[in-house]
This record gives sequence, structure tokens and C-alpha cells, in this order.
Amino acid sequence: MAGKFVVKKGNSGKFHFNLVASNGQVIATSERYETKTSALNGIESVRKNAADAELDDQTD
Repeated sequence: MAGKFVVKKGNSGKFHFNLVASNGQVIATSERYETKTSALNGIESVRKNAADAELDDQTD
């Protein structure tokens, strides 16, 4: 099973999403969005941009 995006609405009324691995572990959490549509747009942005994203290791 592939990972999945899970959209949630917090107590503040704002929305966020988690990227959840196939084993159920949350591997990424988004910022808070004012609307569900904005959160869904954030998911689409991750889908579009993450596949070819390069690694910028700034630990040195």
C-alpha cells in the first residue's frame, strides 16, 4: 500500500495535512491553512514539486 495524505481540521478551525507512510507513521505535516481548499492545494503542490526535488544538505 502506498502512503496517503490525510486532511484534518484542528480545534482552531484551521486545516492541515499529514503525509502518512504505508505503515501508518506520519512522515510530514503541513502548515496550517485557513480553508480546506488551501490545504488541498498544498497537497497538490507537494505532489507536483516533491518528485523532482533535490536534497540541499546544510548540516556541514
